[in-house]
Amino acid sequence: MITNLEKLSKFLLKNKLTISTAESCTGGLLSSKLTDISGSSAYIKLNLITYANEAKQKMLEVDKTILETKGAVSEECAYQMAKGLYKLTKSDICISTTGIAGPTGGTNEKPVGLMYSCIYTPEKYKIYRIQMPTDVERIQMKELFADEVIKNIVEFMNV
Repeated sequence: MITNLEKLSKFLLKNKLTISTAESCTGGLLSSKLTDISGSSAYIKLNLITYANEAKQKMLEVDKTILETKGAVSEECAYQMAKGLYKLTKSDICISTTGIAGPTGGTNEKPVGLMYSCIYTPEKYKIYRIQMPTDVERIQMKELFADEVIKNIVEFMNV
């Protein structure tokens, strides 16, 4: 059975599309998964790990006010990360991830396992709110987040 990652790779190659990522909570794991496929250098344009808020501001032009009022783990931040990545790369598909991988750091409002991701193209975008189980180890949480984002890209792009 073909995986979502393989489907995405074939789709990007066939359509000569580029993809870039701006990762926070996934810490580069999404980028790593995308590069697991041979030939991925044909479609990966730029992958950033913007873990610190300062990096989000400097590299992706995330508004400081958004970070102060809504927080890094928010729809608004995910959107601005992806839009800023598009401005930087002009990639056909720009992806952002921001969330709380845990096992600590969550609140009632923003529990461990909460992630926002934005898929941004020049024509359209979609923000995803993803809530994973709270009892998952950090490394497993990052895996769940990255796999969910890949699945969402496949669905969003109608692969």
